[in-house]
Amino acid sequence: MKSFQHNNDARPVACNEDHPAINDRPDPEVIGASSIGAELNDTECQVLARAMVARVLTDGEILVSEGDQNNALFLLASGKLAVIRAREDQEIKLYIMKAGECAGTRAFVDRTPRTAKLRAAGDAVVYSIKPDAFEALLETNPGVVYKVMRALFRNTHTNLMRMNHESQQLSNYISKTNGRY
Repeated sequence: MKSFQHNNDARPVACNEDHPAINDRPDPEVIGASSIGAELNDTECQVLARAMVARVLTDGEILVSEGDQNNALFLLASGKLAVIRAREDQEIKLYIMKAGECAGTRAFVDRTPRTAKLRAAGDAVVYSIKPDAFEALLETNPGVVYKVMRALFRNTHTNLMRMNHESQQLSNYISKTNGRY
């Protein structure tokens, strides 16, 4: 894993091998184009970027594992992340995240252990914010906190609707085929 800083073209470049998980600042434009930045103006994106850190992952690198106590909220800035759960002696890939999507909402809000592993599916850049850093924004930028929390609720609702739709499709398939494959 390497950290990155932005060059004038706003493309990530490797830097500071002694501190691999630390970056000067995530790109506010990337935050603004993400699911959590939809309501944020440019200044608010800059505020949020200052509270976040960036991390570059290589293909197959694990960001977090099931059971980890890391409560950060993750924003996938570029690349893809596989969301994986362990079942008995195998891993089940639940979802492939795309750039602009968030992961870890439940652990971030509830400060509970991770329920899934996040692994880079190719090279990826991830921005993260810890709950304490986010809550500190309540004092100085409560509007940013409010807008991000609204976005997290929308994301959760969208995921729930997607899961309900998939469950309904599965139910329809099973009832039409009498449970046969």
